Amino acid sequence: MTSHPFRFGVVAGQAPDAEAWAGLARRAERLGYSTLLVPDTLATLSPFTAAAVAAAVTTTLRVGTYVLSAANRTPEAVAWETATLHTLTGGRFELGLGAGRPDAEQDAVALGLRFGTPSQRIEHISRTIDAVKDVRVLVAASGTRLLRLAAAKADTVALGVPPHYTEQQVAAKLDELYELAGDRFNDLELGMNLAAAGAEPPSWLTDRFGGTGTGILTGTAGEMADTLRRRRDRLGVSYVSVNAQCMDHLAPVVERLTGT
Repeated sequence: MTSHPFRFGVVAGQAPDAEAWAGLARRAERLGYSTLLVPDTLATLSPFTAAAVAAAVTTTLRVGTYVLSAANRTPEAVAWETATLHTLTGGRFELGLGAGRPDAEQDAVALGLRFGTPSQRIEHISRTIDAVKDVRVLVAASGTRLLRLAAAKADTVALGVPPHYTEQQVAAKLDELYELAGDRFNDLELGMNLAAAGAEPPSWLTDRFGGTGTGILTGTAGEMADTLRRRRDRLGVSYVSVNAQCMDHLAPVVERLTGT
């Protein structure tokens, strides 16, 4: 059983204007979320800028990236941005890194960058972690090579698995991480992202994934809290992030479980 207490994050990357983005950040803070996490896509806000604005209008909310695509910036550029945000947020910035979602290569091409092979992107992440200082580092991973890197260098490992994955499939990934991490395993914070949370799964998730899986949390507040407690006991997952569209639905669970 993990000794890590529960904490919760909101994943958001879009807003019509500055007022709406600031309002989202303040609401996440009021609802008790630990972090506001910004993805790294050309269809969303620039993650470092959005994180800086969110931190400027809050006092306790931590901000982070979820997650930077390895190909989009040099390790030195990430270290520069990270050091700046660490200073200007009073230490409230967390760096999330990944090898790139399925459409990330298109973004890299649009930015005039070389996406690289999986091995090259993983090496890029490793050099980035070595370049940054004094911040928590999250690595989103599912494949063996990236799990090995996360096991060796990350503070938090976010399992990058589809929402329809069963607990048995997640447990198999964590067994692999356990073997790779060795003595570091108990020090790792384990995280998962929820595509949806609430009384019932949204129709688009039901149509695409069948409406069930570890990335789809449904039920009353008490039932959802019980599910997360059981998953922490069985899987060790204590850091739970959720799509911002569902932040109000998960808020009663956040209130019940944060810090426990």
